[in-house]
Amino acid sequence: MGYEAALNKAWEDLSNLNPNPAKNLLVKFLADGYSINIRERKVLSSSCNIPAKDFVSILLLHYLAQKLKGLPAPSGRWLTFREFPGGQGYYEAFHRRCIKPIVRKYGKNPDALKDILCRLPARQSDGGDASLIIEAFIDVPVLVKLWKQDTEFAPDANMYFDSSIKNIFCTEDIVVLAQIIASQL
Repeated sequence: MGYEAALNKAWEDLSNLNPNPAKNLLVKFLADGYSINIRERKVLSSSCNIPAKDFVSILLLHYLAQKLKGLPAPSGRWLTFREFPGGQGYYEAFHRRCIKPIVRKYGKNPDALKDILCRLPARQSDGGDASLIIEAFIDVPVLVKLWKQDTEFAPDANMYFDSSIKNIFCTEDIVVLAQIIASQL
């Protein structure tokens, strides 16, 4: 019930773009593909043929609507969450929901982050003690950096988003995306 209004609006926005409602549209998201049926208003995971959770469906529908309008190319310029509208005020919640789980899991052993290379569409990157660029959606890269604990500092992590994401998702969607990524690492 909490997502009903946002979900209905996302379906309406997508329908207004006039894609062929008889055709299922496919969207790759992280390690799964999703089949989107506009006529029946269904989003199914291709790997297990079950409906996507509402918050995932909203994210997928927002991405697909932007894809049909034309996705911006990645800029190569990375932004922290604080640089998005409202990001500074919401940062503590973002940090608690998205960054802390990564630090808890990999803070003592950042090299273990590389194990996800076989599970998610990702590649190693430079910076920190371990860094990965995860291709969340096509043309939506997310950079995760980890720093291990040393004698002066506790372990830390951060997520960076290509600046083009501002033209695809709103800040709330970016939080959901980051939380999903953190849960799959």
